[in-house]
Amino acid sequence: MEEEIRAELESSGFSVGGATPADAAQILSTLLTYCINYKMSPADLVSNWEFNYLEDRIRKPASLFSASGFCGEPADATLASEVTFANSTCFFSSVEHSRGQRVRLDLKDLDHFSLFPGQVVGIDGHNPSGHCFIASKLIDSIPNSVEAQLPSAKKQAVGNERPPNSNTDTPSRVLSSIIAAGPYTTTDNLLFEPLQELLSYACRKQPQLVILMGPFIDSDHPDIKKGTVDQSFRDIFYFEILRKVQDFTQYLANTVRVILIPSVRDAHHDFVFPQPAFDLNLPEDSTHQITSLANPSLFSSNQIHFGCCTVDILKQLSGEEISRKPPGGKPGDRIGRLATHLVKQHSYYPLYPPAAGVPLDFSLAKEALEISSMPDILLLPSDLAPFAKVLSLGEGSEDEKQFICVNPGRLAKGIGGGTFVELYYNEHIDRTNATIVRI
Repeated sequence: MEEEIRAELESSGFSVGGATPADAAQILSTLLTYCINYKMSPADLVSNWEFNYLEDRIRKPASLFSASGFCGEPADATLASEVTFANSTCFFSSVEHSRGQRVRLDLKDLDHFSLFPGQVVGIDGHNPSGHCFIASKLIDSIPNSVEAQLPSAKKQAVGNERPPNSNTDTPSRVLSSIIAAGPYTTTDNLLFEPLQELLSYACRKQPQLVILMGPFIDSDHPDIKKGTVDQSFRDIFYFEILRKVQDFTQYLANTVRVILIPSVRDAHHDFVFPQPAFDLNLPEDSTHQITSLANPSLFSSNQIHFGCCTVDILKQLSGEEISRKPPGGKPGDRIGRLATHLVKQHSYYPLYPPAAGVPLDFSLAKEALEISSMPDILLLPSDLAPFAKVLSLGEGSEDEKQFICVNPGRLAKGIGGGTFVELYYNEHIDRTNATIVRI
């Protein structure tokens, strides 16, 4: 059977070799034992070989394609958190297929790339020495069906308001919205004046949907840190946030929906990421207008799909990413590139290991962090400059897809006001208007 294994390997382009003929015999003997123990035929062995634990000794002379993750290789175990990713790039495959082994990655032959720790990529290249993989092609987008329906477990319809004068039975893809992210009060008090100003603006504009993202009771606020407040954090949230929102919805009656999404900085809520929704305990007449969703969330309104994550993944990725632009190429949109990484990786938080201060629960991450279908609008509040951008996947190809990414900024910055976004979606991205509003 050893000769059958050798013939199958050679017919598929593999070679069996070593320093001496004894090395080749040892490899074949090990493969034979592997086939017997796992009841595999030589053909089954070869078909799974790219991820086999012996691939460091039996290499296909042609290019390899491997699905792997990136990580920074620490120069010293005590300095793992300080290592420079750009100076030591390695990739590894799964424990199941390659025993979790790492190999240094040489990027010299790539004219452009954008990489960060934890990214799942496809690599085409070769490993002539067994110690360094020379990449010739990199694929950083996991295939995704944009038309896939949202899973029922994740899909949350938060209102299908029709525009005035609409006579159709099916809600049209038209939606006016206001999008804001905390903090909602300045650092010199807990009066929540920026929130009140935002709601006054919304009363005048009368949007169909208001999305408020945390932090609401910011654990970084000086008074919260010092513990000088005379109310519980939950009471502050109820009296200063929730009551104001209730008054706002009562003023506009049934024409508006409000969504509240927590942040890991919310002092009154479970801070472990992913986070559950707030337990609002609202009166029955308010529950259809005010909703809390988990962090992160995937939801829809008027058949427009939203994705939202309140962890500042953009800022964290910006500190970890390494990239190279094509020779002579124009400077690219770096923030847009960082945002597209989330959709390409099908994850609201693709960075690994997580940034310092992010209490990520890996037992919940697999399901909760998945972006199962590309949203129409991706909400990523960040300390970076506010923006609303139209971004593309597969740009220039026949299957190019677009989505809108929004960072509304922070409603309060220091002792002054900040920004929020007013967005009007009209059937299609090309007819959508977004405005960054300062208070």
